[in-house]
Amino acid sequence: MKRLVKIVFFSMLAIVVASCSEKKKHEDIIAPKVEKPKPQAPIRMQDYNQTTDVNWLNKSYQVVVNRQPDDSLRMVKDETGQKYVDNRISLRVIRADGSVFFSKSFTKAAFESLLNDDYRKTGILEGLVFDKAEGNNLFFAASVGHPQTDEYIPMVVTVSNLGDVGIRLDTQLDTTGEDRGETSDADDDE
Repeated sequence: MKRLVKIVFFSMLAIVVASCSEKKKHEDIIAPKVEKPKPQAPIRMQDYNQTTDVNWLNKSYQVVVNRQPDDSLRMVKDETGQKYVDNRISLRVIRADGSVFFSKSFTKAAFESLLNDDYRKTGILEGLVFDKAEGNNLFFAASVGHPQTDEYIPMVVTVSNLGDVGIRLDTQLDTTGEDRGETSDADDDE
């Protein structure tokens, strides 16, 4: 019996010693270091051209919109340091006889009074597209956005039959032509 007690005692002692000698497990999680992507050369949007035939005030017109990246404008940077070239958009309204009724070049500066500091600093003029002719106005949808994201500020640009330009925030996310939101005077180029 003494022998059985010794065997049990030494067996238990061996189990205790073996369990105490296990390596301690670390709670640390080791992850590979992620390197930030290096900024590329400045990114440019593609040129965009839209020509639309419009019947406005019982006359035929052609609306021509042209967007081009403009290296003379201040570039913007995103949070990674990537630079983007801002755009210049020209708008022309041409009569049926080929004469130009309206011609203006837009940059982000024309919309700055409607932008917050973030979009003034990191946004680019992304687009201007014809929407509709209604009453004495031609309506266009415009946007200033953060490059390569879905984040943008929608605006409505109007051109009256007298050639006056109006710019306002599009609070309805459509261009109904109703006067909602803040407005900006856009008489100056840029």
